[in-house]
Parts: sequence; C-alpha cells; structure tokens
Amino acid sequence: LARRRRPSGTARRPPQQREAAMSSGRYDRAITVFSPDGHLFQVEYAMEAVQKGTTAVGVRGDSEIVIGVEKKSTAKLQDPRTIRKIHQLDDGICLSFAGLTADARVLINRARVECQSYRLTLEDPPSVEYIARYIAGIQQRYTQRPGVRPFGISLLICGFDAAGSPELYQTDPSGTYSAWKATATGKNAKNVREFLEKKYEEGMGDPVKLALCALMEVVESGGKNIEVAVLRKGSPLRILSEEEVAERVAAIEKEKAEEEEKAGKPSIS
Repeated sequence: LARRRRPSGTARRPPQQREAAMSSGRYDRAITVFSPDGHLFQVEYAMEAVQKGTTAVGVRGDSEIVIGVEKKSTAKLQDPRTIRKIHQLDDGICLSFAGLTADARVLINRARVECQSYRLTLEDPPSVEYIARYIAGIQQRYTQRPGVRPFGISLLICGFDAAGSPELYQTDPSGTYSAWKATATGKNAKNVREFLEKKYEEGMGDPVKLALCALMEVVESGGKNIEVAVLRKGSPLRILSEEEVAERVAAIEKEKAEEEEKAGKPSIS
C-alpha cells in the first residue's frame, strides 16, 4: 500500500511535542485523572465558566447581610421576573451565584429539599455553615466520578447563626467552601474583591452602599442592571425595588462627583 504523503509546507512535530499534545488531550478529557503537574483540567474549566458569569457581591454587616448582583439585560418581550440570581433557601438563608444558571437551579432545588429534610428530622432550622458544607459536598462529588462533569457555578450563601450573627460563605466548582466578611464572584471578581478589601470596615453602618459601590466598579450601565437584596435577622428577604437602587446609585454618583470636584480645586491659603 502506498503511504499517504504529508502536505507540502508542513513540518513534522518533534516526538516530545507530539507526546505532550497527546498527553494533554488525555488529561483534558478525563475528569477523574490528574495531570502530571497535579491539575484537574475539567475543574479548572468549570472555574473559567464561573469567571464568565455576571458579578455577584456579598457584604456582611453587623445586623444584616447584603447581596448585590449584576443583572443580565433581558429581551424586550421577556418577563424579567423569571431571570433571578438571588434565591431564598429557607427562613433566614439565601444565596446568589455566578456561572451556569441551569447548574445553579439543580443545586438550589437540592439545597431547599435538604433544608426541609433537616427541619423535619431535627425540628430546628439548618445553619448557614451546614448548608454551605452540604452544597460544597455535592460539588466535590461531581469532580471525582466518571460520566459526570463539575458544576460550573460559584455560590454566595448567607444567613444568620443561632446566636443571630450574620454569616457569609462561598463555594466553588472544586467543592471547597469558606467564610467571608465580604467577597465577590463571577466576572471581574478579582477587581471587586480588591475594592472590598480597601473599603470594608468592621461595624460599617451601610453595607448596601459598599455593595453598590463595588458593583458600580464593573457594571457600566449604572443601577439599571443591578439588583440588591437585604437579609435581616427575623425578617424576610427584602429585594430593593428598581427605584430604590436608582436613587442609591444617583446619590453615590453625586457624592463621587463632589469628591472629584473638591480634589480638583486648588487650596486657597
């Protein structure tokens, strides 16, 4: 049999490069196999999916927790009430997410069932840490089983403990979870987190303002595409109306403009 000729102008790759490419492809497709340098590529790709999602911010105050999200622009004929990024799991526990909405829906439904099961079995409400650990456990199991893929979402879970102290947790596709005073996930999360590190103070009186300022760092259309929810101990989850958000955003922009004007004026001695 005649051997197939290589197209003119194409060079044969060295054996080491061919082996590296084949090796990378093997580890790239297998979710349960580590690469030689210790990576699970499918988990890392799931984290990339999170970074492509719209931004979500969580800020823990003394007596309340604030979650702010960047809303996707909806079509003219679409009902915006069906596009939600802030969900309540139980009395005093809610969450937001960044990443694949369909994946989030699956975890939200399973977390709600677990909250009801916990109440039915123990006759007590579940703690925020328990729900964060439960969701992170599900996410971790999907990183080591064949035939499945990781959840492409990161969750911000908030609520109050038995003593009435606010708590804020974050999970990621690898199945890890951690507690935060203020954090962000999704697109431009690194920049927003750096802003929160500079501006966050213990005992701050208005965490809503900080959450809005953080989102305004990355949301170009102002308050039009921002949604904010406030959770207080013993009170139902309250989602601020579009008018309230627009009023708050206008006040922040006015304050920034005044500060810039003062900074631009030379001092008179």
